[in-house]
Amino acid sequence: MRTTGDAPVTVRHLTEPKDVRTEMAADIMSGLTSTPKAIPSKYFYDARGSQLFEAITRLPEYYLTGAEREILEVHADDIMALARPHELVELGSGSSDKTRLLIDAMRRTGAGTRYVPVDISEDALLSAAKDLCVDYTWLEIEGLVGDFHSDLPAVPRRGRRLAMFLGSTIGNLQARERRAFLGQVRQILQPGDHFLLGVDLVKDVDTMVAAYNDSTGVTAEFTKNILHVVNRELGADFPVEVFEHVPRWNPTLAGMEAWLRASRAVTVRVVALNMEIEIDSGEMIHTEVSCKFTQQSVVEMLAGTGMVARGWFTDPAGRFALVLARRE
Repeated sequence: MRTTGDAPVTVRHLTEPKDVRTEMAADIMSGLTSTPKAIPSKYFYDARGSQLFEAITRLPEYYLTGAEREILEVHADDIMALARPHELVELGSGSSDKTRLLIDAMRRTGAGTRYVPVDISEDALLSAAKDLCVDYTWLEIEGLVGDFHSDLPAVPRRGRRLAMFLGSTIGNLQARERRAFLGQVRQILQPGDHFLLGVDLVKDVDTMVAAYNDSTGVTAEFTKNILHVVNRELGADFPVEVFEHVPRWNPTLAGMEAWLRASRAVTVRVVALNMEIEIDSGEMIHTEVSCKFTQQSVVEMLAGTGMVARGWFTDPAGRFALVLARRE
């Protein structure tokens, strides 16, 4: 357990820290020997990848972050009035930036005084907690280091709960993974608790493609950074300059996909795996899916895990939505 400052803040691990390098080796072995080849998107986020993603959220083409903030600026009080939580539990909290709007609303509506950010990065939790405790001296903060795919049952409960999963991160999960994740969320809620979910909405294809292929090339650098991560962590020798970022809309998945396409044939050695991988000219490596939703698909998805939508909030342009659901 670690503390920060004089405010009521703690940061601790939900489970024993994992051997991240061993887990990465297994994921890369599986992904690079599959058809098509793939690298899990969770390996985007080293220090440089996180910086690049923060830059992406400020790009004019990437409407998601701004649209979600617009919704919270208008409807945070409405959400708090419906949920009346004693504690906020945020999954994949990161910098907790937009969460400040909900914390402010929690104070205004006289709800709870406890915030529980859950993130895989201890550094991110400590940084966010240090910033928050300066501005919210009344707030009890318990940061939990853990994987929201597997560690949620260990999240301690301190009263009526609003769990949150913002930013449309749920779109990065395939349908089977979404069902499993929402089933875990339901397990940490009791009847009458609420869940706030951010979802990006289906819209015209050009707008969606542009959001993942900005004119300045930041998104391309972000996608290619995953190869730098594999090179550094596993002793691989991907020639990063050979690969180009390819975003495309997949109507079957109702999602944007990100791929890396080899401009020439290459042989990549991965020292940690004692293996060589042949990649043909034009062959693509899958790195991410960002699924999009409709109101009907979200309501049905939540209902399938015993949660009923109570509030549906969108930005004025109807690009993004926050849905507030209650566990029955």
